[in-house]
Amino acid sequence: MRPPRLYGVPATLALVARHFAGFGPKRGALPDPDKALNYPDGLVGICSDMSVPTLLLAYAKGLFPFSHIGPQKWWAPKERMVSFPENVYISKTTRRLIRIKQFDVTFDSYFAGVIDACAAPRPGRPHLTWITPDIIEHFTALHEAGYAHSVEVWDRSGTLAGGLYGLAVGKVFFTESMFSRERDASKIGFITLSRHLQHWGFVLNDGKRMTGRLSQLGFTLVPRKAFNTVLATACRVPGQVGRWSVDDRLDIANWEPKAPAGRDRHLAHLPV
Repeated sequence: MRPPRLYGVPATLALVARHFAGFGPKRGALPDPDKALNYPDGLVGICSDMSVPTLLLAYAKGLFPFSHIGPQKWWAPKERMVSFPENVYISKTTRRLIRIKQFDVTFDSYFAGVIDACAAPRPGRPHLTWITPDIIEHFTALHEAGYAHSVEVWDRSGTLAGGLYGLAVGKVFFTESMFSRERDASKIGFITLSRHLQHWGFVLNDGKRMTGRLSQLGFTLVPRKAFNTVLATACRVPGQVGRWSVDDRLDIANWEPKAPAGRDRHLAHLPV
């Protein structure tokens, strides 16, 4: 409740009131992202349906559900924080940690543990999370359907040290949240995921809104119109539906994101 968020309270309350008065769109209908408000940035409607089909259509349209309090709401910010696989930043320190196998990374082996960890209170911060029970319920359904995925980062004792979860629609991955219990753990998970996304032909990884952590990983701001133009094509391409697993043939420690994609052509005939 601090400026500029405070400026958006009247519009938010008005939108909620219209919805409960019966003036909102029918259940399951998706709003037009181009009609999103400026204050609060990106608010465009009340989310009354988070079934698997509706969420897949919503993300492909540039919408996502988000709410700390009150009903779930659809958002489409005027700018999106996006990572292109070729722009992922890997520091020398991170490469060394990957090379010495400081952590072990897996995919889709502990989705429940990762989403619960992302929802848990952060040290020194009040416990107010947007990863509410209904978000957990519906993303678990997406996971069981083969669309939502988790990245687990384990320390040498076998303890979950970090990770992230997100949603894959076509050739676009939408990172929902990350957490880290040990320094650089989530970073290594993100880099491992990005390497696989590039190998699988994914176009981009959406991080939603700008944060300091994302900027350190190579994310950049993209206007909503340009972002949705990419989604219109990339989300229609067949993706990696089903359970994901780490491909041990990919050399993460020596990955050069900007290298020509042709370097991986010798792997193209193998199952991924």
